[in-house]
Amino acid sequence: MKKYLLFLFALIIMSCSKDDFSEQSIESKIVVEGWIEEGDYAQVLLSSSIPVTDVIDSTNVLNHVIRSAKITISDGQTSEVLRVKNDKNRVPPFVYYGTTLKGEAGKEYSLKIEYLNRVVEAITTIPKTVELKSAEYVKKNVTDTTGYVFVKFDDPLEDKNYYQVATKIDTEEPVFVPAFYGNLDDKNFTEPSVSIQINRGILLFPKTKFTPYFADGDLIYVKLRTQNKEALDFWNSWQNEIVNSKNPIYPSNTSLKSNIKGGIGIWAGYGQSTIIVKTPPKK
Repeated sequence: MKKYLLFLFALIIMSCSKDDFSEQSIESKIVVEGWIEEGDYAQVLLSSSIPVTDVIDSTNVLNHVIRSAKITISDGQTSEVLRVKNDKNRVPPFVYYGTTLKGEAGKEYSLKIEYLNRVVEAITTIPKTVELKSAEYVKKNVTDTTGYVFVKFDDPLEDKNYYQVATKIDTEEPVFVPAFYGNLDDKNFTEPSVSIQINRGILLFPKTKFTPYFADGDLIYVKLRTQNKEALDFWNSWQNEIVNSKNPIYPSNTSLKSNIKGGIGIWAGYGQSTIIVKTPPKK
């Protein structure tokens, strides 16, 4: 199962001074990053917002993860309560996940989170998937050991579409990471046949030093997602925070867009198409 997350809870910084969630219920907020993709099960990440005075590192992020909430998703006919699992490849390693409701294009999915005296809710739909035609690793010079990924797809003229391109490097990145400037509105396309360069996105707490390009020896998973306007607005605002502050852990302000009632963050449905790109072996 392909996984994707950006540790949203490390990006929302609130000006509160206590660490215990139950003691700062007025000031702190529940932070949600949840999604359900076509052909896959729901996943949700939960945390309490992080005080601006706190040091943001992988250890402190763990202190703000919420692991005991009740999360229910429904398509209007079937409901399921998500379970929590520990994935040691992630930081933090706790994810709520579904096993019953598999995402279907065109369906509406509700999210309800119950934690302490809080109730957090959201609704999303899954857009139609648009297939990736190709994804190719390209270097400017034959002697280069690094390069970029170029993707091609056809934007359906009869539909209004918003996209996100994300990548994951096998064994190096445990999750899909949104490409830098990889959130796309088809109103900006000049023709239905789309060809764009993909720059590697930023993963929080990476195992190695971040570089905006890919390298020889990488096995790259490239994913094209269709998304709703709410998700596009959220991810664009998230990206703007990175650009403005030049630090993904401390955004310049807390103006991230959200479709969460009673909290902050995103609950999104995605269509998805994935291609694996093999680069030349390292020399």
